[in-house]
Amino acid sequence: MTTEPRRAPAYRTQNWSLTKPSARGRKGVVVSQNHEAAAAGAAILEAGGNAADAAVATAFALAAIEPWNSGLGGIGFGVVLKAGESRAQVVDFGPVAPRRADPADYPLTGAMKFDLFAWPEVEGDRNIHGPLSFCVPSSVAGYARLKETFGTSMPVTELLQPAIALAKRGLAQDWYTTLKIASSAAVLRLYEESARIYLPGGLPPVPPYQGVPGFRTLGNLGATLEHLAKAGLDDFYRGDLAKRLAADIAAVGGVVDAQDLADCHATVREAPVIDWRGTHRIHTAGGLTAAPTLQAVVEGMAASPPPEGGPDSAWFARLSQVMREAYASRLEGLGAAQMAKEPGETCTTHLTVVDGEGTIVALTTTLLSSMGSRLVLPETGVLMNNGMMWFDPRPGSANAIAPGARPLCNMCPVVVTPADGGYPRHGAGASGGRRILASVYQMLAFTLDSGMSLEDAAHQPRIDVSGPDGTSADARLPEGTLDALAAVGPLTVVEHGVLPLNFACPNMVRSGQDGQEGISDAASPWSAAVAAN
Repeated sequence: MTTEPRRAPAYRTQNWSLTKPSARGRKGVVVSQNHEAAAAGAAILEAGGNAADAAVATAFALAAIEPWNSGLGGIGFGVVLKAGESRAQVVDFGPVAPRRADPADYPLTGAMKFDLFAWPEVEGDRNIHGPLSFCVPSSVAGYARLKETFGTSMPVTELLQPAIALAKRGLAQDWYTTLKIASSAAVLRLYEESARIYLPGGLPPVPPYQGVPGFRTLGNLGATLEHLAKAGLDDFYRGDLAKRLAADIAAVGGVVDAQDLADCHATVREAPVIDWRGTHRIHTAGGLTAAPTLQAVVEGMAASPPPEGGPDSAWFARLSQVMREAYASRLEGLGAAQMAKEPGETCTTHLTVVDGEGTIVALTTTLLSSMGSRLVLPETGVLMNNGMMWFDPRPGSANAIAPGARPLCNMCPVVVTPADGGYPRHGAGASGGRRILASVYQMLAFTLDSGMSLEDAAHQPRIDVSGPDGTSADARLPEGTLDALAAVGPLTVVEHGVLPLNFACPNMVRSGQDGQEGISDAASPWSAAVAAN
């Protein structure tokens, strides 16, 4: 008699225990998926900048040293809570289709495509990579609005210096770079500038066996950052750089044009609030993000807090049920029958900052897929997003392609305040596509309900629910928890590894009367919380 293995993956990719320390800083903490970017933000705090200044410096630095997740060609959302205030605000620079987007440019093959989303397949995957996959690149507008609305008088030029220095030095050619580039190499090789930068000799870069890994510059990105530092961020949309960017896009066959760039503006609005069991308020980015589904999960779990000290098997089983129901409702509204069944990748970045005064910024920004469109614009060095992939390519569908349309996306930056307006306060978010929501909710539950420290919450094994059809559980969870999960629905037991990604990569900051603290994702090799003192 044979039994199907469930208790652990059939093949283990790792046999280690990973830990990451939290950081505490008198002037604040910056948490990012890359240590160098977090250090750049912390240096801004030490130089007199605030959380918004540090977030902008960190985000620009990530364009040069974590290019597969975010950059000048991306989009995003930020949630900001100013020190001493009780209501957060949203910086919205979410995805917008170009004004010349035409559904006829995306003819269907008749098959289904299981990538990040289970959409009908488009001929040539032109909604997934290449020039017709671009949404309007709004990240620079978002960073500019964050700086203008919430930053100090520190000049933008100063905020861009770390990114410029890192871009001139180049991308570290270490094992993680090899892993990330190799996962996109089959498509990167289709685009001349992308292949030139990322596939020297036609292959992913191989790090040396010993010593310093070496570095490789990302085309003309450094020159573009230097230009922005001199001309100002608005030049990306309504200046000389905008002209060159529009020409660059046109030359590769894209439809994002000068008018799309000129019309691109980030907006600031009050953050919608979710009640958390009457004890806390969760300030979110609102309706076109994962926030409505987060609210459904919060409401579904309202009567089922995890025990003090940590979650138990009954709580995980209830969360599995509630999240599957919430995703069924989300997908019904999208007109999608199911989510993709393939493992996701960390194709977004999230950074969280708290300064010495207690201002918190939770900023999620993305290219959508890992390496976005996989197309680097040759003249400007901008790696463009593939935001058109968020749309259902079927004409007339609930999330259809249309000029200037905005799709629903998975980002979920949040700020948390106690219901009485006091302390401690938290900022959080994650990368990881459709896996973001589950990780953010669990980090909130572990800290707000179970009273876990940031370090304990970051290292607590989690589950993932990314659709209505089943649950993934970390193999480190107790046997009783796995039994309880299997009893309420289909269960897959997986490792919490570096790649492929079975769980999102959350991070969190805490602002209390005893100071500021932050923690990064334990499984992300480059991530870190860096203190400013």
